[in-house]
Amino acid sequence: MTYTIEKAAQIFPDTRSADAVPALTARFNLLSAEDQLALIWYAYLEMGKSITIAAPGAARMQFAERTLNDIRQMGFPEQSQVMCDLANRTDTPISRTYAIWSPNIKLGFWYQLGEWMNEGTVAPIPEGYQLSANASALLNSIKTIEAGQQITVLRNFVIDMGYDPKKLEGESTIAEPVVLPTAMSQRVGVTIEGVDNNTIISYMNLLNANDFDNLIQLFLPDGALQPPFQRPIVGNEKVLKFFREECQNLRLLPEKGYSEPSEGGFTQYKITGKVETPWFGAGVGMNVAWRFLLDPSGKIYFVAIDLLASPKELLGLGG
Repeated sequence: MTYTIEKAAQIFPDTRSADAVPALTARFNLLSAEDQLALIWYAYLEMGKSITIAAPGAARMQFAERTLNDIRQMGFPEQSQVMCDLANRTDTPISRTYAIWSPNIKLGFWYQLGEWMNEGTVAPIPEGYQLSANASALLNSIKTIEAGQQITVLRNFVIDMGYDPKKLEGESTIAEPVVLPTAMSQRVGVTIEGVDNNTIISYMNLLNANDFDNLIQLFLPDGALQPPFQRPIVGNEKVLKFFREECQNLRLLPEKGYSEPSEGGFTQYKITGKVETPWFGAGVGMNVAWRFLLDPSGKIYFVAIDLLASPKELLGLGG
């Protein structure tokens, strides 16, 4: 038989993804720009009480430095307008610039604005501002989900701001500089209870080492990767671009897994564990499942990364 990406995406259908994340993101998108900005600020303060947010590296932020400095030189009314324009996706020069940044640069941009708001050099939320009932309820909902889901929700809030990049014909995403792979002598290999497949182990180790050029060699030319709550990314060129733009300095911590034979000599694997991001300290990880489909030669035809609905799913692999 011949697998399709659509069929491959159905392996291990009982995996319970964290549906709260897209639901909360959709609710956020219905808020006014003012409420969106206020909610981001309040959530930033709330997370700061329990989660250490890491300062973005200088290399990552060099592409945003000019825009940030321009905003810092503005008066409070202008600064507030810039942020509202970003939330409203208004066509302005800053919104166009923001739209083509990589996700990590966007996160760093809002991190820096948050720091300057704390210092009083960027316009704060107006004193006495009251969140709408919908925004207040959304903030309370964010407080109830686990830390890894909070990280993903807050990331989603800012990723799609700015003027729609699809309208910027010919523009390509500006990504942070690609870091060099970790030296071989400094790499630490993973072990996965129940799984010793070389392709799966190599996927984890190479991604942890930022060794994306060798990582993509594990994939078939028409292989695909499906990030959480997104459509599959198909083809080596696009998958490699995703790794370079969104997966630098991740720390994959797979714990256990199992495999099942599939049709046509393919084999499917399900692995559960955690992923730590460079934005948050050790111990603040996202509970994830990796669903792999390998062809008879051991190449990756499809891999999905699912943000799990509950940490309980890490304790067993039955669904």
